[in-house]
Amino acid sequence: MSTGLMPAGVLSPGGNLNAYVQTVSRFPVLSPEEEQHLADDLYYNGNLEAARQLVMSHLRFVVHIARSYNGYGLPLGDLIQEGNVGLMKAVKRFNPERGVRLVSFAVHWIKAEIHEFILRNWRIVKVATTKAQRKLFFNLRGAKKRLAWLNNDEAEAVAEDLGVDVKHVREMEGRLASYDAGFDAGEEDDDDSHYVAPVHYLEDKRYDPATQLEDSNWEENSVNNLEVALEKLDDRSRTILQRRWLAEDKSTLHELAAEYGVSAERIRQLEKNAMKKVKTAILAA
Repeated sequence: MSTGLMPAGVLSPGGNLNAYVQTVSRFPVLSPEEEQHLADDLYYNGNLEAARQLVMSHLRFVVHIARSYNGYGLPLGDLIQEGNVGLMKAVKRFNPERGVRLVSFAVHWIKAEIHEFILRNWRIVKVATTKAQRKLFFNLRGAKKRLAWLNNDEAEAVAEDLGVDVKHVREMEGRLASYDAGFDAGEEDDDDSHYVAPVHYLEDKRYDPATQLEDSNWEENSVNNLEVALEKLDDRSRTILQRRWLAEDKSTLHELAAEYGVSAERIRQLEKNAMKKVKTAILAA
């Protein structure tokens, strides 16, 4: 069986999604014999063409699975791409001697990649980090029959179904109901909602007299400490630091080397040693 080589753009769900779905739906489904032959060729001979055909013939299956996760508000194209990664991992690890079809083996890998993508991108703050929380996250969304909050009986039924405590169901339900709020006001916000943005609740301390005095004292103290530290250096080291770091028209290593009649490397060593002495003196002040 040959699926033929297709342009890369056509086989990218991130581009024209409709064209992608139509394209992968045209790839013929493998018969058990064809799949066994390709799987054997890949497993025993490492034939990459066999791997490509196994992947291409199952892309429609990834689309089917990805569509079942549409309710999470993430782009379908992204879900399909992640599912394709899982499919390729499954094909790589598929053992034809197990006696199962590739689709039965691959479904777990496809869903695992999609789950991981959803958990990474569904909220800025992670809603599920442990294995138990991840299971509860996906099962609770399916268990809720309506948009309203679960009553006590429903929460207990879900907890019993999933084998967890009711408090964990309530906690995850709260996480599912939360949403990400922008720190800054959006451009589309009206005048009333514009000032509700968290950025407007921050205290602006730039013009606080106490803060300005503190900054001024800190700057003055830093300058004084630097002057004292420089005075402890020998003339050559002090001049090198001033010319290299404090002058408006800074000198290069080679310029100072020519002036003092030494190598540029020697100037660099003197600069490094002088800088270390200055830092030590400032920290000790």
